[in-house]
Amino acid sequence: MRLALYQPDIPQNAGTLLRLAACMGLAADIVEPAGFPVSDRAFRRAGLDYLEKVSVVRHASFAAFEARRRAEGSRLVLLTTRAETSYLDARFAPDDVLMVGRESVGAPPEVHDAAELRVAVPMLPELRSLNVAIAAAMVLSEALRQTGQFPSWPPPA
Repeated sequence: MRLALYQPDIPQNAGTLLRLAACMGLAADIVEPAGFPVSDRAFRRAGLDYLEKVSVVRHASFAAFEARRRAEGSRLVLLTTRAETSYLDARFAPDDVLMVGRESVGAPPEVHDAAELRVAVPMLPELRSLNVAIAAAMVLSEALRQTGQFPSWPPPA
Protein backbone atom coordinates (compact mmCIF):
# COMPACT_ATOMS: atom_id res chain seq x y z
CA MET A 1 0.00 0.00 0.00
CA ARG A 2 1.17 3.53 -0.78
CA LEU A 3 0.03 7.05 0.03
CA ALA A 4 -0.03 9.56 -2.84
CA LEU A 5 -0.32 13.34 -2.68
CA TYR A 6 -1.66 15.08 -5.75
CA GLN A 7 -0.03 18.51 -6.15
CA PRO A 8 -0.01 19.33 -2.43
CA ASP A 9 -0.22 23.04 -1.76
CA ILE A 10 0.09 23.31 2.04
CA PRO A 11 3.56 22.31 3.27
CA GLN A 12 2.44 21.52 6.82
CA ASN A 13 -0.13 19.02 5.56
CA ALA A 14 2.33 17.40 3.15
CA GLY A 15 4.87 17.03 5.95
CA THR A 16 2.22 15.51 8.21
CA LEU A 17 1.13 13.08 5.49
CA LEU A 18 4.70 11.93 4.88
CA ARG A 19 5.17 11.52 8.61
CA LEU A 20 2.02 9.35 8.62
CA ALA A 21 3.44 7.24 5.80
CA ALA A 22 6.74 6.82 7.67
CA CYS A 23 5.02 5.76 10.89
CA MET A 24 2.89 3.20 9.05
CA GLY A 25 5.84 1.84 7.08
CA LEU A 26 4.48 2.98 3.71
CA ALA A 27 6.12 4.53 0.70
CA ALA A 28 4.68 7.76 -0.66
CA ASP A 29 4.25 9.48 -4.00
CA ILE A 30 4.14 13.20 -4.67
CA VAL A 31 2.60 14.25 -7.96
CA GLU A 32 4.13 17.58 -8.97
CA PRO A 33 3.95 20.44 -9.11
CA ALA A 34 3.73 21.02 -5.39
CA GLY A 35 2.79 24.48 -4.19
CA PHE A 36 6.05 24.78 -2.22
CA PRO A 37 9.67 23.65 -2.43
CA VAL A 38 10.57 20.52 -0.46
CA SER A 39 13.12 22.65 1.35
CA ASP A 40 10.22 24.70 2.78
CA ARG A 41 10.69 25.24 6.52
CA ALA A 42 7.03 24.48 7.38
CA PHE A 43 7.20 21.24 5.38
CA ARG A 44 10.37 20.14 7.17
CA ARG A 45 8.99 21.14 10.59
CA ALA A 46 5.77 19.14 10.07
CA GLY A 47 7.69 16.10 8.86
CA LEU A 48 10.33 16.35 11.59
CA ASP A 49 13.04 13.71 11.25
CA TYR A 50 10.48 11.27 9.82
CA LEU A 51 11.03 12.56 6.29
CA GLU A 52 14.31 10.63 6.22
CA LYS A 53 12.45 7.42 7.11
CA VAL A 54 9.93 7.40 4.26
CA SER A 55 10.60 6.43 0.67
CA VAL A 56 9.17 9.22 -1.49
CA VAL A 57 8.84 9.01 -5.26
CA ARG A 58 8.26 12.35 -6.96
CA HIS A 59 6.48 12.36 -10.30
CA ALA A 60 6.77 15.28 -12.73
CA SER A 61 3.11 14.93 -13.71
CA PHE A 62 -0.01 12.90 -13.16
CA ALA A 63 0.69 11.12 -16.46
CA ALA A 64 4.09 10.02 -15.14
CA PHE A 65 2.52 8.82 -11.90
CA GLU A 66 -0.16 6.91 -13.82
CA ALA A 67 2.38 5.23 -16.08
CA ARG A 68 4.27 3.87 -13.08
CA ARG A 69 1.13 2.90 -11.16
CA ARG A 70 -0.37 1.03 -14.10
CA ALA A 71 2.95 -0.76 -14.77
CA GLU A 72 2.91 -1.92 -11.14
CA GLY A 73 -0.72 -3.05 -11.45
CA SER A 74 -1.97 -1.20 -8.39
CA ARG A 75 -5.43 0.26 -7.92
CA LEU A 76 -5.92 4.00 -7.47
CA VAL A 77 -8.19 4.87 -4.55
CA LEU A 78 -9.09 8.56 -4.42
CA LEU A 79 -10.18 10.19 -1.18
CA THR A 80 -12.72 12.82 -2.14
CA THR A 81 -15.71 14.62 -0.71
CA ARG A 82 -17.47 13.86 -4.02
CA ALA A 83 -17.42 10.09 -3.58
CA GLU A 84 -20.61 8.11 -3.14
CA THR A 85 -18.89 5.30 -1.22
CA SER A 86 -17.99 5.61 2.44
CA TYR A 87 -14.49 4.40 3.23
CA LEU A 88 -16.17 2.22 5.88
CA ASP A 89 -18.01 0.31 3.13
CA ALA A 90 -15.02 0.03 0.79
CA ARG A 91 -12.88 -3.09 0.42
CA PHE A 92 -9.20 -2.30 0.22
CA ALA A 93 -6.39 -4.38 -1.29
CA PRO A 94 -2.76 -4.65 -0.15
CA ASP A 95 -1.39 -2.96 -3.27
CA ASP A 96 -3.81 0.00 -3.33
CA VAL A 97 -2.50 3.52 -3.77
CA LEU A 98 -4.54 5.92 -1.63
CA MET A 99 -4.44 9.41 -3.11
CA VAL A 100 -5.45 12.73 -1.60
CA GLY A 101 -6.08 15.80 -3.72
CA ARG A 102 -4.95 19.38 -3.31
CA GLU A 103 -6.11 20.98 -0.11
CA SER A 104 -7.39 24.04 -1.96
CA VAL A 105 -9.34 22.44 -4.83
CA GLY A 106 -9.21 18.64 -4.52
CA ALA A 107 -8.41 16.53 -7.57
CA PRO A 108 -9.21 17.38 -11.19
CA PRO A 109 -11.50 15.32 -13.45
CA GLU A 110 -8.59 13.34 -14.95
CA VAL A 111 -7.70 12.00 -11.49
CA HIS A 112 -11.33 11.17 -10.71
CA ASP A 113 -11.59 9.36 -14.05
CA ALA A 114 -8.43 7.34 -13.38
CA ALA A 115 -9.51 6.23 -9.90
CA GLU A 116 -10.90 2.71 -9.72
CA LEU A 117 -12.41 3.51 -6.32
CA ARG A 118 -13.46 6.84 -4.83
CA VAL A 119 -14.17 7.03 -1.10
CA ALA A 120 -15.31 9.70 1.33
CA VAL A 121 -15.32 10.09 5.09
CA PRO A 122 -18.95 10.38 6.25
CA MET A 123 -19.57 13.66 8.04
CA LEU A 124 -22.29 16.19 8.74
CA PRO A 125 -23.74 17.39 5.43
CA GLU A 126 -23.58 21.08 6.29
CA LEU A 127 -19.80 20.95 6.71
CA ARG A 128 -17.39 21.12 3.78
CA SER A 129 -14.47 18.81 4.55
CA LEU A 130 -11.90 17.51 7.01
CA ASN A 131 -8.24 18.41 6.95
CA VAL A 132 -6.61 16.25 4.27
CA ALA A 133 -4.14 14.67 6.69
CA ILE A 134 -6.91 13.71 9.14
CA ALA A 135 -9.03 12.20 6.37
CA ALA A 136 -6.01 10.28 5.04
CA ALA A 137 -5.21 8.92 8.51
CA MET A 138 -8.78 7.69 8.96
CA VAL A 139 -8.99 5.97 5.57
CA LEU A 140 -5.46 4.61 5.72
CA SER A 141 -6.12 3.10 9.15
CA GLU A 142 -9.13 1.22 7.82
CA ALA A 143 -7.27 0.09 4.71
CA LEU A 144 -4.34 -1.18 6.79
CA ARG A 145 -6.71 -2.90 9.23
CA GLN A 146 -8.54 -4.69 6.42
CA THR A 147 -5.38 -5.84 4.70
CA GLY A 148 -3.49 -6.81 7.86
CA GLN A 149 -0.68 -4.39 7.06
CA PHE A 150 -0.53 -2.42 10.30
CA PRO A 151 2.94 -2.32 11.85
CA SER A 152 3.31 -4.99 14.53
CA TRP A 153 2.01 -4.14 18.00
CA PRO A 154 3.23 -3.87 20.59
CA PRO A 155 6.50 -2.65 19.18
CA PRO A 156 9.55 -4.79 19.97
CA ALA A 157 11.33 -3.79 23.17
